[in-house]
Amino acid sequence: MLAGPASRLSTALSGWRGLPSSTKDSVLAAAMTVLAFTPTVAHIGPEIGDLPRRETGAVIGAALTLAMCLPLAVRTRMPAVCVSVIATAFAIGQLLGYPDTFGKVGILLAVYAAGAHLARFRRALAATLTTGYAALAVALHDLGSPQRFPDFLAFCLVLVVIWLAGTGMRRWRAEEAERRRLAAEVAAATERARIARDLHDVVTHHVTAMVVQADAAQFLLDSAPDRTGTGLRAISDTGRRALTELRALLGVLEATGESRTADRTPALGKVADLVEQARLSGQPVEWTEQGDRQPRSVDVELATYRVVQEALTNALKHATGNPTKVLVRHGKDHIEVEVVTVGPAAANAATPSGGRGLTGLRERVRMLGGDLVSGGLPGDDGFRVWAMIPGSPA
Repeated sequence: MLAGPASRLSTALSGWRGLPSSTKDSVLAAAMTVLAFTPTVAHIGPEIGDLPRRETGAVIGAALTLAMCLPLAVRTRMPAVCVSVIATAFAIGQLLGYPDTFGKVGILLAVYAAGAHLARFRRALAATLTTGYAALAVALHDLGSPQRFPDFLAFCLVLVVIWLAGTGMRRWRAEEAERRRLAAEVAAATERARIARDLHDVVTHHVTAMVVQADAAQFLLDSAPDRTGTGLRAISDTGRRALTELRALLGVLEATGESRTADRTPALGKVADLVEQARLSGQPVEWTEQGDRQPRSVDVELATYRVVQEALTNALKHATGNPTKVLVRHGKDHIEVEVVTVGPAAANAATPSGGRGLTGLRERVRMLGGDLVSGGLPGDDGFRVWAMIPGSPA
């Protein structure tokens, strides 16, 4: 029964927060003005002089009331002007013994706005207001105010607390803006690192495969010309795969790119394509899949794909032609990947290595709460990459 009103209230509050500050200030000034002339609440307001009531003209009274309400329309844009005008009208009202009015609440709102929004000449304005208040207290005492020094001091302390509350809000907003700026920088750096890892994985893997396939095609050109076409087709297929993945990554960088992650991320089912591509490059790969494959989150499937991709890339680079075993084991809450290349590394690698692949891959897996271990087999008889990637079925 309350869901409808609560939803409407939440919508209204969200809409109010989204309004420009000038609009909200104007609404506040208008509301204060209406309340100041509403008989029910018109007599409510802060009072420090308590001088005998004097008959003042309706025009003077209305002018003082408006002077304590309307400047609130610029309290955010011109807080010094706002508090100066309202404080002057408040002081004149006290000296004239003007009847209480709700408009006098404007002095409290103006002091808060000065503390919260004034950026320059804060100390000068605070000193001016303090001096003016002291002069007002002396004048009220000379005019016969029943208030004593502790009473004037207490009201001054109230104003000081309100100013400090505004100052605290101003500092909080500045700190919040700085946190948002730093968070945006961290997010941008994280996204750049992610894109760099993806570019490295895509470019390194496919270019390595194309280099190996091109070397094989060159060898076949002399020894078995009839098989050269197969090697060239393998190079062409590899190039097309590289272009497809690069286009997907570049789509992330487009200013208006709204492509879904699932549409541009290699799925777990495409691990078979990696194995087939490695085989076409001359790498004998044995692929084993254990357990029931289940749909996982995009990040988990992408990490699994990248682990196999990087391991096969390293095998093509450093152990071309050596037997390689790929094992993907599906668990209930995780995926285990193991890629083992048997045999010593080649004396001359097919392509130079920058050493970034496994480091970036380890970071990717750890971000998902998993672990990746890589290293040589005993006796320098091969290389092993093992990863445990947590991920419940999606």
